[in-house]
Amino acid sequence: MTRYFEVEQRDGAARLGKLLLSPEIHTPCILHTADLGSPDSQSPVVDAGSFWDTKSIEEQEVHIKQIREKVGDKALIILPNQAYPLDAPADIKKKTKVQEKSGKYWENNCEINPENEVVKGPVATLLRAGELPEESDLYVLEGAGTLENNARKFLEVLIALKSQISQDSALYAPSLALPENVAMLVYLGIDVFDDTRTEIAAYSDQYLTAAGRFYLDSLTEFPCRCSVCASLTPEELRALPKAERARLLAAHNLEALKAELALVREKIREGNLREYVEGQCRVRPWLTALLRLGDFEYTYLEEKTPAFRQNQLLANTSEALSRVEVRRFAKRVQERYTPPDLDILLLLPCAAKKPYSISQSHQKFIFALGKYRKFIQEVIITSPLGIVPRELELTYPASHYDTAVTGHWDEEEKTWVSGCLEAYLKKYQYKAVIAHVEGAYREICERVGKKLGIEIIYTANEGLGSQAALSSLKNTVEVLCRAEDFSRKSRNSEEKKMDLMRAVAEYQFGKIGESLFRKPEKSSVKGRFPKYQLFSEKKQLATLVPQYGMLALSLEGAELLVKSRENLTANMPEDGVDSNYIVQIEDFIPRGSILAPGVIAADSEIRPNDEVIVLGKRALCVGRALMSGQEMKKASRGIAVALRHVKKF
Repeated sequence: MTRYFEVEQRDGAARLGKLLLSPEIHTPCILHTADLGSPDSQSPVVDAGSFWDTKSIEEQEVHIKQIREKVGDKALIILPNQAYPLDAPADIKKKTKVQEKSGKYWENNCEINPENEVVKGPVATLLRAGELPEESDLYVLEGAGTLENNARKFLEVLIALKSQISQDSALYAPSLALPENVAMLVYLGIDVFDDTRTEIAAYSDQYLTAAGRFYLDSLTEFPCRCSVCASLTPEELRALPKAERARLLAAHNLEALKAELALVREKIREGNLREYVEGQCRVRPWLTALLRLGDFEYTYLEEKTPAFRQNQLLANTSEALSRVEVRRFAKRVQERYTPPDLDILLLLPCAAKKPYSISQSHQKFIFALGKYRKFIQEVIITSPLGIVPRELELTYPASHYDTAVTGHWDEEEKTWVSGCLEAYLKKYQYKAVIAHVEGAYREICERVGKKLGIEIIYTANEGLGSQAALSSLKNTVEVLCRAEDFSRKSRNSEEKKMDLMRAVAEYQFGKIGESLFRKPEKSSVKGRFPKYQLFSEKKQLATLVPQYGMLALSLEGAELLVKSRENLTANMPEDGVDSNYIVQIEDFIPRGSILAPGVIAADSEIRPNDEVIVLGKRALCVGRALMSGQEMKKASRGIAVALRHVKKF
């Protein structure tokens, strides 16, 4: 928890923030290492030194007090620390980490007796694995510079340490940042860097770019157009004395790092840092390993990943199959979605145009089904999402992704999509399964059918939109629907609308979403697709937002969810319901937004951009979450919920 760091925008674990110093520092940022040790540098961040120095504890206290008096209470002091290599034995660290003075202790190398009033204002402390950290505004990751090229160890250390500190504190990884790796480091949750590595590279005649590093001797021309590169050629730079050459190379390297970090900040603002990282990580094998191993840490990334994004999801690499949005969609389809009670399942291929139902190919399929469509449940097969029930085709990311279409599916894609279809067909049984597919889609269906022992009827060999294929689809469906043992379960147009709204509600809120439909005889859906509105008698409960295919609640809809939650949890522990998307606040009437300090409790399932219900003693509100439920409960700064409607009690 911090008073001096505030997160302003998030893109998964990456975030834009600011350190409230004088002057303010906007993160992610670069600190100048040479300025950190001198209070005279006017830097808003000052390093107070190390316990490895010969100063006594008393001298260290006096030193810190002098620094604070000189820089004021709006500069951040990195408290004295005693850093070790990550593989140093734990007993060695333990022997020297606790130092006694007048019956008081400095623990974790960061606590100073408050009676001495040595530390006032923002501070940074060393963050070490296996130790419980003190509250701090900025944490310094011990041994960060030794973690390069060791992706597994880096993630292990990072996630372990991030779990120990408040989500609204900044994290500083010294001696690690380069133009080639800073995008990945920000993506994984690091906020502050320094220019140590760029300076060292310059003295080794290394010319740094986001695409990798070059030795000066190998360059014929500079790929950069910064002031240094625009004024010299590589030959001219090589001819300069060593000290001058290093100074100019250091200036370029730092500019390259700053330029890359500025681009990363823009990617966070746009919400597409992931797409950039998928390409940028190819520069070094360890960065590619970081991305892949990071996706295995699903919980760490998923908690921070928004429920939807404003921009398109580009699935242009194999890693797109394992990104959070894809896995979350497949997981919710499997766990939350309940299909309509119909006997026939029709499997269809995806389409480039979204939502699928307005594409030319799907319009042909729908026309071919004609009056028999009411008897059929439609599921679309696609990579990377696996399967998309027709009712969820508008819901993010089903209507918001694009991928390179080559006609060739690699084995990883086939295995992932086959697994999604297999899980669905295991859970839901149909009297007949039809597949109007070809190529890799058919191969996937054949795999699943063989594995589960399900007979799948194929209606086309090639040319799904051809007259012959469409006639085959129509005739197959007609024969099935006219069979004597067919139950004739069907849906009219109003029931189809209701099924869509119910599917979205369950996908979005879990089982609690069903409470919006507790009086089906009095429920109705008004409006034209995709701008549907759910009513109960004359009360509007929710509106389908076509931009991201999820529901925006009215106050009446929120009240229904709250009552349903109370009924479900009447005789259960507090966390007995899977999810309720409720934020509990203090005794006040909110206006415009809810700040994190006003939050008493929040559902742990809440993700950024989720529709949430804010409940207090004096008000009921609905709005959109701007941080996860876990962060709401722990943060000391920032907007937790942007409100849309407020009802006073």
